[in-house]
Parts: sequence; C-alpha cells; structure tokens
Amino acid sequence: MNAPTPLEQLAATAVASRKVSIGLPASQSESEKRFPLTPEAAAILVDRGFAVRMEAGAASCIHYSDEAYSRHGVEITDRAAALRCDIVVYLPAISDADAQRLKRGALLLSFAHMGSRTAHSLKIMLQKSVTAIALDRIGDTSGNHPFADILREIDGRAAVAIASSLLADSVHGKGILLGGIAGIVPCEVMIIGADIAAKAAARSAIGQGATVRLFDNDVYRLREVADAIGPGVISSALHPKVVLSALRSADIVIGSRLRRPFEIGADAVAEMKRGVITFDIAPDRAPMFPSMPTVDLALASPCDNSTECVRRVCYINAGNAVPRTAAMALSNTLLTMFDDLIACDSAINALKLIPGLREAAYLFYGKPVSAEAAHILGMRPVDINFLLQFS
Repeated sequence: MNAPTPLEQLAATAVASRKVSIGLPASQSESEKRFPLTPEAAAILVDRGFAVRMEAGAASCIHYSDEAYSRHGVEITDRAAALRCDIVVYLPAISDADAQRLKRGALLLSFAHMGSRTAHSLKIMLQKSVTAIALDRIGDTSGNHPFADILREIDGRAAVAIASSLLADSVHGKGILLGGIAGIVPCEVMIIGADIAAKAAARSAIGQGATVRLFDNDVYRLREVADAIGPGVISSALHPKVVLSALRSADIVIGSRLRRPFEIGADAVAEMKRGVITFDIAPDRAPMFPSMPTVDLALASPCDNSTECVRRVCYINAGNAVPRTAAMALSNTLLTMFDDLIACDSAINALKLIPGLREAAYLFYGKPVSAEAAHILGMRPVDINFLLQFS
C-alpha cells in the first residue's frame, strides 16, 4: 500500500496595516482653554482604527485626567510625540517651535486665528508640506459652518449664563434674578446683532424671564430670529435714538456679529446704568465697545459689577469660560468630520470631494491656498483646485 503523499497547503498570512495617528497636544495659549476631544470621543476614534496620542495633562483644562483617556485606548505621550502624528488637532495658532516638530506631510486641524499666526511658522509648515485646515471655516452643502456655528451658540448661551450669575451675586453684583418672579419687573437684556450667537443668547435670556430687545439692520435676520423664538423677543433696526434708549435701561448688553461694523462710543457708554454687565461675543471683528476695558474670561475672573462700582468693563471670550461644554460640542463635530475622512479614504480625496473642507484649507502641500495666509507670507495664493488636479 502506497504511503500518502503530502500536498502543499496555503498558509494564512497577515498584512500589517499602519494605523493613522491623531495627535492632541496641550494648548499653550492662555486665551484658548478649549480642547477638541473628550475621552468618550477619543474611544470612538480608537474603535474606528485610529491611534490617538495625547500629551500628558493636555485635557486638564476640561477637568479630565490622563487616566480617563488611557482607559479608552489613548496613548499618553510627550508633546513631541503628539505633534509627530499624521493628523494633529491643535486649536490655537501653532508656535514656531511646534511647527518644526510637525511630521512632513501632516494634516493640521486648528482654528483660523490668522491674526495670531507668524510668517515663520507658516514657512516652516510650507517646507514640511503640511496641509492646514481652519476648522471654524469648514462649511457644508447648506451653507452652514458646523464648528463655528456650535461654538457661536455656546458663546451666546455662556454670555447670558455668566451675566445672570454676576447680576445675582449679592456682593459683586446687584443681587437680582433676570426675571420670572410674579409682581417684579424683569431685567432688560439688550442684544446687538441677530446671528446664531445672538439667537442663542435671546433664547437663554427669555427662558430666565428677562425682557429681550434685539437690534440689527438686517430685517431678514431679525425676522428669522422672531420666527424662531416667537413674540418674546422685541426686535428693532439700529436707530440711534432707540439704541440709546435701550442702553440706558439695559441690565445686560451683549454685542454680537453684524454684517457691517457697529460701535457703541464712549458717550453712549456713559449713558449706561451702573452695574450693567456687558459682553462682546463677535469673533474677529473690531470691538463694539472700544472705550471699555476688556476682561478675557479665559484669563481672568469676573470683576466687581456692583452698583457702587463706577468702572465699566466688557467681557470677551465667553465660550472659553465653559471649555468642557465646548469640548463635547467639538467632539461631536470632529467625529462627523473623521467619518468623512474615512469614507473618502484619505485627506486629499476628502479635499477633492468635499467643497466645504477645501475652502477651509490655508496651506496645501507647500503652497499657501488662502489669501490671508499668502498675505502673511508675502506670497501670492495658489488655487487649491489646481493643486488637487495633480495630487
């Protein structure tokens, strides 16, 4: 009987695939306390196959420990390792030293902050062929800006929440509630601007029982806010006499974004009552209250706003006073964006296929592709559509 002849059999092989890494360096900007990802959001990215690396202590600004992230598969590293990742999410303007640490060909996701960027850091990123995208300028097919809009909504809600707390303070404020008490005239909240932040502020103030007056010269925006909120908001065009009358009686004044610059001058500020709480939540614009000293809520505690205090101040950076809420909102939006990156298979394909992402890029493979970045560099901008044709 013949012995069985052994036959060849295919052996199972495994092809190792390198995970795309996401770096989360700690913010070194004193005026930027927000952080892009919560531990739960980082866990979802790890489950989707990303390698997430976070600088030790980076999430302390939103009161999360390193251990909360490492439990979900996040690697806790030093700053250099977080900056050497394929994708780096760093919200402030990056410094020259950090730009030098970026990996060649990396994708940098940050806020625009064009006024804070240096030509040197941009040149370093050009030399490293870094693709840089401003998160707050990413748009969608409906004309919305998911990152900017949610942060603006937080700004409006935070401004009213903080102002309400300051008014209720019996030592440094007036010791009063915004409203909602039978037999007591409610406080007056004056909002200048009718954008998404103003709408959020108006909703919050009305919810606390205040009388809300909202001003804008764009009648269509005023109508949109009135339709969304209902008859609880009193809307008006920016007529000088009507504005001055509202300023004299307002307990809280909030300046938001207008289509055209608008200022409340020193003479009008002098007409405001003592103890008034003033906020400017319009981003990247000339100040609405130029004569008033500002208090950045990312850097300092609120001041004495009691009726005995003659000095009036204007609070800015309201959203940075609630960084954990901002982190949760940013996490939701970033997860959606990473879904798009996965669906498109690469950042370059995403830029080709998603117009809103393409329009938010300011550097692409060694070229400035936005007018602002090119101006800082002293160069001419290059059309990103032209560069993508050859990528």
